[in-house]
Order: sequence, then C-alpha cells, then structure tokens
Amino acid sequence: MARLKDYYTGQVAPQLMKKFSYKSVMQIPKIEKIILNVGAGEARDNSKVIDSILLDLAKITGQKPVACVARKSVANFKVREGMKIGAKVTLRADKMYEFLDRFFNLALPRVRDFRGINPDAFDGRGNYNMGIKEQLIFPEIDYDKIDKIRGMDICIATTASTDEEARELLRLMGAPFAK
Repeated sequence: MARLKDYYTGQVAPQLMKKFSYKSVMQIPKIEKIILNVGAGEARDNSKVIDSILLDLAKITGQKPVACVARKSVANFKVREGMKIGAKVTLRADKMYEFLDRFFNLALPRVRDFRGINPDAFDGRGNYNMGIKEQLIFPEIDYDKIDKIRGMDICIATTASTDEEARELLRLMGAPFAK
C-alpha cells in the first residue's frame, strides 16, 4: 500500500532535488491528490445510472464517491438545477498512492493497443489530466455485473510549478509515458 510512498521518499525525491537543484527539500514537487470524475448525461432519464456509477467508483477507489448535481437548469440538455448528473471522488494520502500504483501497473497495461499515456497532457501548472474510455480496465470491476461501459476523467494534482517538473515526478513514480 505505502510502497509507492516509500519509493517517493527514498528514490524519487533525491533524484528530483539533484536534477532541478532545489535549495530546500520543501521545493521538491509531490502528488497532492487524485480526482476521478464520471459524467453521466443519461442520468437525466434514469436515476439508477448514478447509483451504478457510485458503486463502480467505490469499488475502484475503496472510498465513497460523491454525486455531482447540476448548478443551473439548461433546457436544451433537459437538465434541471439540482439533478444528479455525475460522480466524483478525491483521493489523498495512502489511498492515493495505492490507486496510483494499481493504475500504472495493473489497469493501464490492460488497455487495448496501449503504447503509453500522452506526455503532453499537462495543464501548464503541473497537473496531469487524462481520460479513459472504459471502467473495465480496473481489475475490481466484474465484466458481467456492469450495465454499461463508461469512461472517466482522472486528474493528478501535483505541487510542481512547471510541466517539466511534474512530468519528471510522474515518470519517476512509474507513469508509462509514450515515447
């Protein structure tokens, strides 16, 4: 569980300190949190969809997700204010490192025709965002018990100030970037 966290403190942090020549150990970037988000447009017609998404996210992360509600009514999308339209979960500390380890080493290699994740998907402030097309890549999800294949967005928020620092941090943590 804390294997990746121990790896960060023992291996990654000294390498980052040396490469970017930080003056203090507090300048070394680290992963702050991981946010998983699933949007469900079909939830406006069927309220059971959100329950299924919440169950899947709970299995994947080991933490209780939160249903997201619409802030405004939009007539063109047939959405009313207060309707449940998605779910999200924020991982921190040990659960975050455990999820990251399972994601990089178990889930991503199960993606069909996987050649690595996009090394350019940083937002300019050191955060990495990616989307996956199906929740089936996670070993916790049973193929027979899902009602529909859904994707999700994954955001890895770091304390890095530049994309280069964040890219190096994730590379050292085991992120399989495409070459």
